[in-house]
Amino acid sequence: MNRSRPRSTAELERLLQERTADLQRVKAEYDNYRKRVRRDRLAVRQIAAANVLTGLLPVLDAVDRALAHEPPTPGLKDIADTLESQAGGLGLVAFGEVGDEFDPTRHEALAHHVRADADRLVCTAVLRPGYRLGDQLLRPAHVEVTGPPPARATRSDPPFPPHPYIRRA
Repeated sequence: MNRSRPRSTAELERLLQERTADLQRVKAEYDNYRKRVRRDRLAVRQIAAANVLTGLLPVLDAVDRALAHEPPTPGLKDIADTLESQAGGLGLVAFGEVGDEFDPTRHEALAHHVRADADRLVCTAVLRPGYRLGDQLLRPAHVEVTGPPPARATRSDPPFPPHPYIRRA
């Protein structure tokens, strides 16, 4: 193995710069890899928590119904408190309150009551609470809404609102 030695300081500086650039590239790739692995682990954890909590929603509903229909026994109260604290510890948040403004991205209206003096749709009864995990909607809240009567369509109105990218003649 006959390797010739660099003959000048310029040659040494060039080799040092090449090796330094290689090292910086490898370090940047490793840093990106670590960030990607951390992000993937958090995403897997979020998906796993969402799957577990989605499976527990019927249990939460059953406990809520039991509490609503009979006086809570110490055992049932303990179960309800434990479920609530453990689910909350995983990030589960219940939503849907009487008086909330109706939001079709978070609520599912099962009944619409008309009130002439209303100016917007408001949730007047929560039939089943909704749940979210962070920004992820696990289940919309089932609600009854009260609001103004729907606007009457005239014969000149198109059956669908105009699409912004389709030009009509």
